[in-house]
Amino acid sequence: MNRLITLFCALGLIFQTYAQQDAPSPILFIYDASGSMWGQLDGKTKKEIASEVLGTSVNSLPENQTIGLIAYGHRRKGDCDDVEFMVDIANNSKDKVKNAVKGINPLGRTPLARSATLAINSLRESNSKATIILITDGIESCDGNICNVVTKAKADGIDFKLHIVGFGLKEGEAEQLKCAANAGDGKYYDASDASGLGDVLAEATTETVDDPAGNFSIYATKNGEPIDAWINATKVTTNEVIDGSRTYRDSGWVYLPPGKYNIAIRPLEGTDIPGTSITVEMKVGDVKHENISFDGGTLEVTATNNDEGWDTMVKMKDMNTGKVVAQTRTYGRLQQMEVPPGNYTVTFQALVMKGVNTYYEIDNIEVKSNTTTPIAHNFETGVTMIGVQTSSGELIDATVNFTEINSGKRVAGSRTYTSKTNNPRKFLLNPGTYSVKIVTLGVHKGNTETFTIEVKQGETVTKIITF
Repeated sequence: MNRLITLFCALGLIFQTYAQQDAPSPILFIYDASGSMWGQLDGKTKKEIASEVLGTSVNSLPENQTIGLIAYGHRRKGDCDDVEFMVDIANNSKDKVKNAVKGINPLGRTPLARSATLAINSLRESNSKATIILITDGIESCDGNICNVVTKAKADGIDFKLHIVGFGLKEGEAEQLKCAANAGDGKYYDASDASGLGDVLAEATTETVDDPAGNFSIYATKNGEPIDAWINATKVTTNEVIDGSRTYRDSGWVYLPPGKYNIAIRPLEGTDIPGTSITVEMKVGDVKHENISFDGGTLEVTATNNDEGWDTMVKMKDMNTGKVVAQTRTYGRLQQMEVPPGNYTVTFQALVMKGVNTYYEIDNIEVKSNTTTPIAHNFETGVTMIGVQTSSGELIDATVNFTEINSGKRVAGSRTYTSKTNNPRKFLLNPGTYSVKIVTLGVHKGNTETFTIEVKQGETVTKIITF
């Protein structure tokens, strides 16, 4: 009997050990409850947005995820020591975290360094590790330096990963936060609205302290400036997705076990420049980095008809591959297309007008990095009005077809109907000489007439056929 009890105890200890190994390390949120969270974005306070988005993020966490919460600035206005552990890091209730955030009343200052110190000290005392996610809409306001705090903690051997989310920060305010995130083996994310906050929290909560450290990084630029870009790593042999990340205008990291991978990089900065890919091979112990340039130049296109703005489709084809890399529709206005540096064939296809000169192609247009290359084409047209009627003035429905004499190409066709809005029928044609064939329809069907007409640029010629 005693042996049986001992066996059950041993099995229980084994099961408990495996359960502990399977459980993810805690996630500890540090929440900004400073007075500035009453500021508005898109008609909502930042407090409302952050509370809703954080609640959604917490709901998406695994059921066995323990979640803690620290808040600062929520009890006393102007007090730099107003930092509180509101939910213990051992908590496994999602509702407890969400309810605590909903009940917070933003009041005070932004003691980032003190908040990070409280979080790190809790890990020091419990000899545990955690993923810390700090959400702030402002920079340090209590003379602390969060980067120094995090750097020292790492030097002391505290095991944590720190992600920092700047929510609605102004440009240039995030340098100390980026330093702290980098020192904490995490990322700095910039979120400007509810959607952005949701996206970055979704990523931050999945890149935890339990994940292996990234060993391959990408830094993406365009014309010398860092840009946000997607990174997607797949196995060369199977196309299996191994890891993914975003650069957020900084280095984006992925973890790649030993093997050979295709790395796809796609810019996210509102550009026509396509993504690119590279192939890398990783060996045990490798840590690698690649700089990827999406340097581009701009083609500025103008399309006119009789020297006035005209609606035209414009395409750019790579002269080496023949592939269309960018296209636009002018709508009668100057348009721009951003493309990688290179030599292109540019085609203009005018809309509405008819004839043998509605399409124009220019070869070997060179586009250089960080420069604007203007290009323009002017089409020419004249107007022809064709009417069909009886000798008494009754309008006759008829088909009207134009054939360009020199090429023998049929270029336009329509009907006159019996309405004054369509009879005579208007045709916008390239200058030239045309054979026009009239065939009557309806009660007057059976009559045919063919004649020749000359169209001149900028002029209107009217022809009324009487049966």
